Amino acid sequence: MRSAISIFMRFAVLVLVGLVMVLAVEAADRDKLLSEPGVYGTFAAFSLDADWAKQDQAVRIAQLTVLKEVVERHREKLAIDVYLLRGLSDHADALFRIHATELRETQQFLLDLQGSLFGKHLKTAGVMHGLTKKANYVPGFPDQLKAELKISSEPGPKPYAIVIPIRKSADWWGLDQDKRTAMMQEHTEATVPYLKTVKRKLYHSSGLDDLDFITYFETSKLEDFHSLVLALEKVKEFQYNRRFGHPTLLGTVRSLDEIIEMLAQ
Repeated sequence: MRSAISIFMRFAVLVLVGLVMVLAVEAADRDKLLSEPGVYGTFAAFSLDADWAKQDQAVRIAQLTVLKEVVERHREKLAIDVYLLRGLSDHADALFRIHATELRETQQFLLDLQGSLFGKHLKTAGVMHGLTKKANYVPGFPDQLKAELKISSEPGPKPYAIVIPIRKSADWWGLDQDKRTAMMQEHTEATVPYLKTVKRKLYHSSGLDDLDFITYFETSKLEDFHSLVLALEKVKEFQYNRRFGHPTLLGTVRSLDEIIEMLAQ
């Protein structure tokens, strides 16, 4: 046991050193990938198989070094975030959110991940793809609402992440632009009380997946997120949802090092 702990501590030091070395490489790309339109977002959820827990800790640690290597090797072109779902979701143990200017770069990362020594223990729970775009309806909103949308979220960490896929009905797409804009204005007004505590990012999936949208949220106050969803269920636009969730993924925002430490236990 002491030997395994010693190995893990040495590994943790190497992880931290490696992270410091790549920060300068990933920072500029990450800011651009997370803020600009025309970027592909992929959500890949995985469960660990039964054999993972049966291995000695030293073996798990060795395989997790491979996970670290694969992620860092692809971070020059991709923004990769990792979330711990285990304990909060029965759909998967971990979630990767990947941003890329070319979807084939994401594909290569996932192929390398699943083909690695660590990846042989991963079971795919689901993969969703979307694209960031400029806001479709905001230009038609009143100036006051546009100003309210510029409110910054509260500073500080937001430890919870929620992912909700959405598919609209054919009736929604059959409405003219003015009617959809009016309903999306009502939808947006319902979100205003929660802009400071719930961060949101939208991905367009039509043609890329069997969805229309993927909605991603971060918050430190799950009660506010709960109230936000209840408020959205009351607006007219919500009745045009054929699918809302199924699955809804709930997890915690973690660094790769934290994920590795937890999975090594």
